[in-house]
Amino acid sequence: MCYAESEYHRWEGRRLIRKPHASELPEIAEIWLAANLDAHSFIAPSYWKGHFAGLVPQLEQAELLVYEDAGGLRGFLGLDGDLIAGLFVRREARGRGIGRALLDEAKGRRERLRLHVYRKNAGAVRFYRREGFSVLEGQTDPGTGEAESVMVWHV
Repeated sequence: MCYAESEYHRWEGRRLIRKPHASELPEIAEIWLAANLDAHSFIAPSYWKGHFAGLVPQLEQAELLVYEDAGGLRGFLGLDGDLIAGLFVRREARGRGIGRALLDEAKGRRERLRLHVYRKNAGAVRFYRREGFSVLEGQTDPGTGEAESVMVWHV
């Protein structure tokens, strides 16, 4: 993954939303693991750790947006077409509008977005509802056996 310096950089005050550099993928993977372990205590940590080894090659193929400020990378959002594959923010940076800023950027790039969220992750469900998403349907995640909602947002 190689991006030209001028390709997608948006400064918002002292923060930057941009595509990541290939050298940042291991750090992004660490954010993914820590955030999943924090947000999904109802799923065995071994599930997330078991997926960690193969994550960097998947990230290389994904459309990613990272949020950076003076302290470094704070979070990222992954897109696959109109699917938000994940939105992850470092624990110490949560509650500062980083998730909202990444989500707003994704909304600016798409007319419709959808995502899957575990129903037990009540904080995430509330966040997405506040951001204009509604539940389209319910299903079970085949990987974890956990109930999840498919949520959708559109212009």
